[in-house]
Amino acid sequence: MESAAARPRPVLAAGTVLPADAGRAALVARVHDPEGGGPCVAAVRGERVVDLTAVAPTVSDLLERDDAAEVVREADGGRAWRLDDLLGAPPGQGDVPHLLAPVDLQVIKAAGVTFARSLLERVIEERTGGDPAQATRVRERVVRLVGGRLDGIRPGSPEAAKVKELLLAEGLWSQYLEVGIGPDPEVFTKAPVLSAVGTGADIGVLRASVWNNPEPEAVLVVDSRGRVRGATLGNDVNLRDVEGRSALLLSRAKDNNASCAIGPFVRLLDDGFGIDAVRGLDIDLRVEGPDGYVLRGSSSLREISRDVLDLVSATYGAHHQYPDGFALFTGTLFAPTEDRRAPGEGFTHEYGDTVHISSPRLGALVNTVVPSEEAPPWTSGVGALMRSLARRGLL
Repeated sequence: MESAAARPRPVLAAGTVLPADAGRAALVARVHDPEGGGPCVAAVRGERVVDLTAVAPTVSDLLERDDAAEVVREADGGRAWRLDDLLGAPPGQGDVPHLLAPVDLQVIKAAGVTFARSLLERVIEERTGGDPAQATRVRERVVRLVGGRLDGIRPGSPEAAKVKELLLAEGLWSQYLEVGIGPDPEVFTKAPVLSAVGTGADIGVLRASVWNNPEPEAVLVVDSRGRVRGATLGNDVNLRDVEGRSALLLSRAKDNNASCAIGPFVRLLDDGFGIDAVRGLDIDLRVEGPDGYVLRGSSSLREISRDVLDLVSATYGAHHQYPDGFALFTGTLFAPTEDRRAPGEGFTHEYGDTVHISSPRLGALVNTVVPSEEAPPWTSGVGALMRSLARRGLL
């Protein structure tokens, strides 16, 4: 990857990030407001963003309310900002108002290997030991021997158990197949509380990584009682070379500075946007390189192998609680395989790539790829948020 020093910046505007039916949506944002003294919970009302922090000091608090959608639509607010002004703020500049990731105290969790196509790519990473030069050869063999056996398989079913027995006998079983078609999904902690970046921000890839890609996903936002209260978009950045060397390097591959993007807004569930609408979400990806390179892809939650509520149940229940709720990445169908740098090596990011993740019902999450080591450092955690709210008399 080349230096990111002169990377171009996407130009964002309200019309490019709002859902197509924004006028009917209950949209929650978070705003960094240096004049007001810290992060603000806000409602998106047209092209105005209205401060609701006096009503609900955190997004977590807001989503505990049964009337959250009504509050977002109707509650009197404090100060307001133009959405275009927030979107036009330079990333990482703390002295101007700008959008943040729209979750705060929620634990950031992620479900992996929830689509058959991406499942095979995880197996390929494992079989190559994270070496992209071997990807094409290994992909052909894995798809030939494994791919068709996964068609229509319901995870955890007797049919899935039979497939496992056959693949074990042939020496083709994998830890990724276990979580892909076995009884228990992979659910891991993606990033620390408050570490996610929002739309317009830089997103980080470790300098040491030479094989990586975006992972466009729907993200469920769940309250402390395990109720899905809303949905948004996320980029669960994946370092394929790192995780391919060993699944025990998952944290190294997934949890780095600016390696988790969520946004642009949380769309609350209501009469016009229920859990079935989430199940039917289509997600589009566009990567634009500084050299004119363009990659496009799409995925649909209709093709997910485990229902989204099953993923929530695997995360929350008698076995584990989340007093402040959680945000749950639901996995991705997208696994780019087209060559970018050299024949047979598949796709990997270049610094300066602009990643657009969009869905008509959720809007657009847009970020620019930089080295994690050069992304704005994460400096505002739970303690800083609590002190800020206390100073403002909101606790």
